[in-house]
Amino acid sequence: MLVHICCSVDSHYFLQKLQEEYPEEKLTGFFYDPNIHPYSEYYLRLLDVKRSCKMLGIDLIEGEYDVENWLEAVRGLEHEPEKGSRCSVCFDRRFEISAKKASELGESTFTSTLLTSPKKSLKQLQTAGDALAKQEGISFVAPDYRKDSGTQEQNILAKEDALYRQDYCGCMFGLNIQRDQQEKLADELFVPISGQIQPESIEARIVMYEKRWELEDQETPLKIIKQRFLNWRLMMGLLRVRKEVVPAHFLPYSTLKGEYTRGKIEYNIGEVHHMNRDEVRFITRKHYNKLAGTDYGTITDLIYNPPTFDKELELRAKLGVTPYDISIILVVEEIPTNKIEILCQSKTYSDVKEVLIEL
Repeated sequence: MLVHICCSVDSHYFLQKLQEEYPEEKLTGFFYDPNIHPYSEYYLRLLDVKRSCKMLGIDLIEGEYDVENWLEAVRGLEHEPEKGSRCSVCFDRRFEISAKKASELGESTFTSTLLTSPKKSLKQLQTAGDALAKQEGISFVAPDYRKDSGTQEQNILAKEDALYRQDYCGCMFGLNIQRDQQEKLADELFVPISGQIQPESIEARIVMYEKRWELEDQETPLKIIKQRFLNWRLMMGLLRVRKEVVPAHFLPYSTLKGEYTRGKIEYNIGEVHHMNRDEVRFITRKHYNKLAGTDYGTITDLIYNPPTFDKELELRAKLGVTPYDISIILVVEEIPTNKIEILCQSKTYSDVKEVLIEL
């Protein structure tokens, strides 16, 4: 039996139930999910599915990440709600490819772990699965493992085995709708031009879960815990001096009350120069290099290839700011002596992150 897999939280429980119900059946996992965006999230979910299949002794095949074809298939349905027409097209696409893969492998049946997702319509899934299986001359198996407290068991198992628990279906259109309803920032879609890994970003989770896999292979005891913290994202930052754009690097947690301020340098305390409005501070690239132990030759180099986020937080601390200071700190080549204008679109917000602890 070929089992289409959407994520480890759904598949881990679903596969074990299939192993109990079909003990003579060889199960093969098929991870085909071009609906998952961005690619880093796709990679993270695949990584955890590989771990789950390894734990259960199940072979796994990765399908093509043909995102362009998926986007074309759902064109015009971007604003459809969850369980709407876009979801139907998405299921059809994934089931069609899964049915073809099952037929190609000589399997007589296929199924999908989407059936156990509490956010999906079982009837909608079964209708799509039956129709596409028929086209390939095979059958679609649609067990209902949600009943009899199945969803609760699934959640308990996911927690016990420390599975990666995503909080959106994977579709960027669904994500934007969900975050708008929650009045939250869709920071899953934010990747700075510098490539710097941001706190509680998908890229940060990848680093942690890859480390988890490495430690488990070494049989090192570990635990993943959650911490609430103040998160930050910079959407746009711009410095103008006498109306001319000047290269400037915004340190993490740089925030304005609004999005625009202007003024001039009023005084300095050592190497830190203070603007006369909105608590804005400036330091030079030379001073940055001294504090950070770096050797950046230009501000542009720093903008496109900064140190790690944590290293820049350490630098903020070396400037004498408190842990609660979210004022703008700008790194420039020379301290401006003329009129200054700053545009800063950034957001600080309460968030929760996972932290890997070696025991």
